[in-house]
Amino acid sequence: MTPTSIRPFPRWDDARAATLDEPGLLLYRSNLLGSDLRITNYGGGNTSAKIRQTDPLSGETVEVLWVKGSGGDVGSMKLDGFSTLYMDKLRDLKKLYRGLAHEDEMVGYLPHCTFNLNSRAASIDTPLHSSLPYAHVDHMHPDAVIAIAAMAHSEAITRQVFEGTVGWLPWLRPGYELGQRLAEYDAAHPGLRGIVLAGHGLFSWGDTAKSCYENTVDLIERAQGWLAQQREAKKVAVFGGPAVQALPEPERDATLARLLPVLRGLSNEGAPKLLHLNTSAEVMEFVNSADLAPLAALGTSCPDHFLRTKIRPLIVPEAVYTLAGAELRAALGGLLAAYRADYAAYYERCKRANSPALRDPNPVVILLPRIGMVTIAKDKATARIAGEFYVNAINVMREANAVDRYVGLPEQEAFDIEYWLLEEAKLQRMPKPKPLVGKVALITGGAGGIGQAIARRFLSEGACVVLADIDAEALQGVEAELAKAHGKDHVRGAVCNVTDEASVIAAFDRAALEFGGVDILVSNAGIASAAPIDETSLALWNKNQSILATGYFLVGREAFKVMKAQGSGGSIVMIASKNGMVASAQASAYCAAKAAEIQLSRSFALEGAPLGIRSNVVNPDAVIRGSKIWTGQWSAERAAANKVDEGDLEAFYRERSMLKRSVFPEDIAEATYFFAAEHLSAKSTGNILNVDAGNLAAFTR
Repeated sequence: MTPTSIRPFPRWDDARAATLDEPGLLLYRSNLLGSDLRITNYGGGNTSAKIRQTDPLSGETVEVLWVKGSGGDVGSMKLDGFSTLYMDKLRDLKKLYRGLAHEDEMVGYLPHCTFNLNSRAASIDTPLHSSLPYAHVDHMHPDAVIAIAAMAHSEAITRQVFEGTVGWLPWLRPGYELGQRLAEYDAAHPGLRGIVLAGHGLFSWGDTAKSCYENTVDLIERAQGWLAQQREAKKVAVFGGPAVQALPEPERDATLARLLPVLRGLSNEGAPKLLHLNTSAEVMEFVNSADLAPLAALGTSCPDHFLRTKIRPLIVPEAVYTLAGAELRAALGGLLAAYRADYAAYYERCKRANSPALRDPNPVVILLPRIGMVTIAKDKATARIAGEFYVNAINVMREANAVDRYVGLPEQEAFDIEYWLLEEAKLQRMPKPKPLVGKVALITGGAGGIGQAIARRFLSEGACVVLADIDAEALQGVEAELAKAHGKDHVRGAVCNVTDEASVIAAFDRAALEFGGVDILVSNAGIASAAPIDETSLALWNKNQSILATGYFLVGREAFKVMKAQGSGGSIVMIASKNGMVASAQASAYCAAKAAEIQLSRSFALEGAPLGIRSNVVNPDAVIRGSKIWTGQWSAERAAANKVDEGDLEAFYRERSMLKRSVFPEDIAEATYFFAAEHLSAKSTGNILNVDAGNLAAFTR
């Protein structure tokens, strides 16, 4: 029944499965289901298996429910992501159930059912799996099935699509009551392959891990095929047809580079946020359509969708794109203020006596006709995942409207999920964010030793980094290495020549498109040269000034512009040198340029203070290990100037210092982090921090 044009789902590998035990088969099935976003999105859905195991207390064989634990993701989870609970104790909970009004209290009993002291918290969906009599159960959120579940005539269409082999239940919030109703419905309709929950998703099952997986995938493929046939037969214009055309990519990117920093700054509510841009075909078809406004206003249907995206998005009118400066800020500020007021009114209409306090009322999803979709969250991964969930919602709306009429979840039901006390408890259990979460740092010379060390330090504290470097090959390698270590959401590379104005502007535009702007600039790109004054050519002088003075000015100026547009302050850190404080023989061009950097930083500090933009200097000295400037002639030149062998340079500098210590890239990174981190240096600007192991001549006072 599935048209050949529909991409197949991952297939079960019998050879691999033959090597796995029962828990391993459950994990394999879960990861396989989670590997395709058409089946379920990140963190969505859950899987289970009822497995016979030896009780560590009695030594007897008992039935144990293995079920995805709270907050897990079926696509990426490991075995420790499953909760394990005694099935006999779970069945006995029915004696304690006092009805729908008291179902939340049942969650408090789940820890008492824990098998083998498993510390993984059981999720609210546990009763949905324990109540069904099957050995293996999947609960997925496939776009195709949710589209059917979100249709106005969902029950009748479910019967038609699955020819009576799949049942249907009206919407009910996940929990103990839904588990009981699933079991009752299944018992009253023997022979079912699954049950569709209106507005939510699919429950399916099997006697083995393989048969459960294949049943789940077959039902989803059947839904996909039926929807495709209906679209073809009805010839309905998708979303009412296009209303506008997408902007050409260069114009789109230029518009976003101007728009996103302002949008990001205005959306901050006590904590920084990051943006994610999505211009996929599905998104563009939706944002450019005639039905955009009415469909977006209906909100999403599946709870997994709106928990990530809020009940509805903000649409930014195209007329706003043409504005700049104060006018753009005023227009976006007005749109956001209206959205916040509407969200607050929704909260007031729907709140219960015991509802948690109003949360951040800013939009998560922002739709831009002719441009795409932007999602905003506390970190990049959350913003990206929110966008993926809204793409699922778009797919649901497209399929539902093509066949029947899409309906969102009733407002009160949506609120009761969003402000559910159990969801609030889950939020409260989340760990405190690291200090630089939500911050974006652009680091020039990012592929060098000092630049890499700074990037690693920032990444370890939760920042996202844009590595800017003129060496494209080195940059690619460093970007890949850091992305592997810290996650691909957190690292981007931008080939950048700091002496080229257009190249610098392009690097900051890249930061805006990838993350929404820049909060921290580390101006670190550099060279070093040595020559007696009378042998210093104009070309050598200009090269030092171009990279170390003009380059620092260009990147500082662009960072200043972005930070000013964001309106939420920022930190500029210039990596200068001890040579900016005290001259070295035969290095006049280098010393003069480094002194210019220090004075330039003071200028940024002076003009940035009213805007909350801080500017400070870190002065390294003799960072030899890992530093790219020592790989050229500089090493030999400094050895000659100091009358030592080149191999003895590190020892020479160490012994020259007051502390008799070598200075490493990680030391510079630590000083840079101090100036970048608001919680450490919020009241420091126009300052200099020497990291030179002590040099009396370079004392700043």
